[in-house]
This record gives sequence, C-alpha cells and structure tokens, in this order.
Amino acid sequence: MAESTVKDSSLCSRGMMAVTGAQFLSAFGDNALLFVTLAVLKQQFYPDWSQPILQMVFVGAYIVFAPFVGQVADSFSKGRVMMMANSLKLLGAACICFGLDPFIGYTLVGVGAATYSPAKYGILGELTTGPNLVKANGLMEASTIVAILLGSVIGGILADLNLFAALLVCVAVYAAAVVANLFIPKLAPARSGESWHLPAMFRHFVGACRILWQNPETRLTLVGTSMFWGAGVTLRFLLVLWVPVALGITDNATPTYLNAMVAVGIVVGAGLAAKLVTLKSVARCMPAGILLGIAVTFFAIQQSLLPTYLLLTLIGICGGFFVVPLNALLQEKGKETVGAGHAIAVQNLGENTAMLLMLGLYSLAVKVGLPAVGIGIGFGLIFALAIAALWIWQHNQKKRSAYL
Repeated sequence: MAESTVKDSSLCSRGMMAVTGAQFLSAFGDNALLFVTLAVLKQQFYPDWSQPILQMVFVGAYIVFAPFVGQVADSFSKGRVMMMANSLKLLGAACICFGLDPFIGYTLVGVGAATYSPAKYGILGELTTGPNLVKANGLMEASTIVAILLGSVIGGILADLNLFAALLVCVAVYAAAVVANLFIPKLAPARSGESWHLPAMFRHFVGACRILWQNPETRLTLVGTSMFWGAGVTLRFLLVLWVPVALGITDNATPTYLNAMVAVGIVVGAGLAAKLVTLKSVARCMPAGILLGIAVTFFAIQQSLLPTYLLLTLIGICGGFFVVPLNALLQEKGKETVGAGHAIAVQNLGENTAMLLMLGLYSLAVKVGLPAVGIGIGFGLIFALAIAALWIWQHNQKKRSAYL
C-alpha cells in the first residue's frame, strides 16, 4: 500500500477502527499474559518475591528505551511500527509458551509495549483532526480498559484450566493484533531523515524533553498524566493491603472486583471527557483530579462494600475525565513541536518513573508500619493538594502569558 497523507478524520474510519481493534487485542494480550505468566512462576516454584520482578522488567523497558522509541515511531509509518511492536510481544509470549525463561520472554513483551505506545497514541493525531482528538483518545482509553478487564479475568480463568492452552491463547491474540495492524493505512513518516547514531538519538531525546518541559501546556500534561498513572498503580497495590484490614475480607477475588470498578469508572469518565472537553478547554479536567484525591480519602475510611464500590467507581470516572484530555493535548502540541512519537516517549518516561517512585514511597510506608487506612487518607489528600497546586500554577502561567 502506498504511503498516504490524506486522512478521513471520522472516528468510524477504517484507520481508527483498525487502531482501536489492534489496541484492544494488544492490551488484552498484555493483561492475560501477566496473569498466565504469574501462574507459570507458581508452577515452576519461583519464590514469591520474584513475582513483582515481572512488573519491574516491564516498566523498566519503558524507561530504558524511552530515548529511542519516539524516533522509531516518528521515522516510520506508525501502523507498521505498531505491527513490529506487536510482533515482539508475540515473540515474547511464544518464548514463555515453549518453555524459555519467563523473565526473558516478558522482557521482550515489555520492549514491544515500550515501542508500541508512542506509535499507538501518536497515530491518533494523524488519523483524526483536532476537534475529534479528545474523542479518539476517549475511544482508545475505553478500548484499553475493556481489554484490561477481559484480559485479566480470562487470563486467570484459562491459567487455572490449562496453563499451556492459556499461553497459546495469548500467542494467538498477539498474532491477531499483528493482522489488525495490516489494516491501518500506511501513512507517511512524521519526521524522516534523523540520525540513527545512538548518542545523537539520546541527545535528540534530551532536547525533546527540554522543549516539552519548558512549554507550560505540555508541562501540565506531563506532570498531570505522570501523577495519575503513578497514583493508579499505587492504588492497585493499596487495595490488596486495605481490603482485609478495612472490610475484613481475606479472599483474592475482592481486590480484583474493586479494581474492576475503577476500570469501569475510567471508561465512563473517558466518555464524558470526549463529550464535554475540547483542546481549548482542557482546564475543565483539573477539578476532576482534585475530586479523585478527595474520593480516595473517603474511600480509605469505608468499612462496608457498597459505599466502597460506589467511591471506587467515582474515582475511576474522575480519573478518566482527568487523563484523557491531557493525553490529547500532549499529542497535539507534541506533533507541532518534537513529533507525536517523541512526545509520547517523553510522557512514558515520566509516567513510568512516577510509578516506580510512588510504589517505592508506598513500600516504604508499609515497611515502617503505617496502617493501610492512614496510607490511603494521606495518599488521597496529597494527590488532591498536588492537583490543586498544578491547576493554580497553570492558571498563573496563562495569566502571565497574557500580559507578555
């Protein structure tokens, strides 16, 4: 197929449907494979402390390859980059399926995911116009959350039934994602002709970081999305610790159900953001971030299931409404400055660094003996105050720019 710069900006275009389908399959595979690989570790009698290492090698790939994957996304047709990335995930899943070291296989999946992310978000600005970009991000987030829910549940069920069959299903899902990528139009590269000398690529990435962090609008998005995803991964672990203490429930299923309520809320929040927020009114999302922190504080003091479910759904709605417009703004401004692929790579570096930092602080709090309820209250209050400070800072920056 010849490269094209012409785009049908409709959310129902062939390109958008192909991207959304490929993203669903890829995210489904990622989450199913995580639970299946954890079952592999148990079957092979790996020690319990080795399980978090899977998450670390996955997140670590984003950080290590951040200086390079943005240029890959911008130097080639993004649909083909997505196909290459899904092929890496397919290879990693196949390695685990056929008995190779699960950590090596999962590292390959992490490298594929790190390569995939700048392309999947960067291509939205090439397939849709500005007015539809927030809606396209909402569609992407909704597809991802549904895939996370289904992948996690089905992966766990299949792992209990037959581990080898579960791994084969993961391989098949990644293969289907590769096929879906073939239906994405082969758009022209966003920025071709850049140096592939590794030191030069690193310097170019540092330059992209400097440009984005110096711009008030993109700095807002980088800080906001990094805080959101760092908080999200911390909340997932906090739920596991909080449920038996606050609710007196010791099974493994309840934290999973509660996480699912957050995910459902994110889908709703993403849909609301698509209808109510545009690139010119991104500041509307900031109160949702403050409300998210307040809702976490009230969640932490609950002692019964019904209000807990309702508050976690509200947390998800606020999260979806908060993060989707910020993603769209970064893609638009990134495309105008350093390239959408580079912008998403810089964002991934910030988000995954925030995840490691917040998880480290959470682990420290647990290690020194702070109670789960107290951690939740403090976590919610700090998040709400941080988003409020970010909103005030952004407002002051806009006023200062108006005077200049």
